[in-house]
Amino acid sequence: MSLQIPRPIDPSLHPLATGNYRIATPAIEAFYELVVRCLRYRIMGALIYGPSRIGKTRAIEYVRLLLARDHPRMTTYHAQCEHKPRHAEGPFFANLLEAVGDPDPNGGSNPSKRMRLSLRIREAAARAGSSTVLLFCDEAQRFDDNEYEWLRDVHDALDRQQIKLFTFLVGQQELLAQKNAMQLAGKTQIVARLMVEELAFYGIRNAGDVAICLHGYDQTAYPEGSLWSFTRFYIPQAFDAGYRLATDADVLWQTFEAAHHKASLPGRLEIPMESFVRAVEIVLKDSELRDQPGYCPESALWEHAVRHSGYVQSRHATGRVLVSAG
Repeated sequence: MSLQIPRPIDPSLHPLATGNYRIATPAIEAFYELVVRCLRYRIMGALIYGPSRIGKTRAIEYVRLLLARDHPRMTTYHAQCEHKPRHAEGPFFANLLEAVGDPDPNGGSNPSKRMRLSLRIREAAARAGSSTVLLFCDEAQRFDDNEYEWLRDVHDALDRQQIKLFTFLVGQQELLAQKNAMQLAGKTQIVARLMVEELAFYGIRNAGDVAICLHGYDQTAYPEGSLWSFTRFYIPQAFDAGYRLATDADVLWQTFEAAHHKASLPGRLEIPMESFVRAVEIVLKDSELRDQPGYCPESALWEHAVRHSGYVQSRHATGRVLVSAG
């Protein structure tokens, strides 16, 4: 049995056990290409919008990892836009100060918060050795017009100090409506600075997308540089005998499709990353006890995994558009 086969690390520390890993999807690759294009053409702002729970927050984290690998001198930040009953300047700057690692984000007057924000970003850019800084604002549809103006002020202040701030507004479909409303209202200075490019973010749309994601589990090694891919870590005998998760891409897609139709859910199937990842984790963890040469998960196990992935439950709970954090 595979549990007797020694692993390179304690299984409880594996990223799949801790949930501390990210899988690339076609939508994430499109997101990263957008970021790289903005950097290349000096486009200072873009918006990325899509239904909730589709994987946008995970995508930000993945894109930041790719940037750290490909552009190690650039500074990146991930700000979580909070739901606020009133849109005051103090909480807005405190939120950004927290994102840039200020030790006392709520301290001081509003003007001092503004100055400290510029200072923290300038210090980080100097340490990194690059004047390019990227800010990802998650759940950005929560911003109002004043907050967009304050964000533009931050751009201007940094620009005067020779620091280029690229802002990526990530959120739900309302973001696009906000952009259109600003254009109609003639607030072109905000659109021209923060919302030039746009990208519709999406979930997993077909068996080909499923295969790309499953291939990530088959290829990604942990510890890095070892021969232990995520799939092999859980079912080493099956893996060494040639089994790959990606070969079950059609089975997994069809299983989600069957669940979608059986629950009479509207619209075409688009699997949120959260549900997809949970289904794959269930299959790997449950397969561990059954591992042997020639093993491959039965269709009943994939059905069990999809049933417990939360896909149908979350869609039923929230209707057509999934509502909650990224």
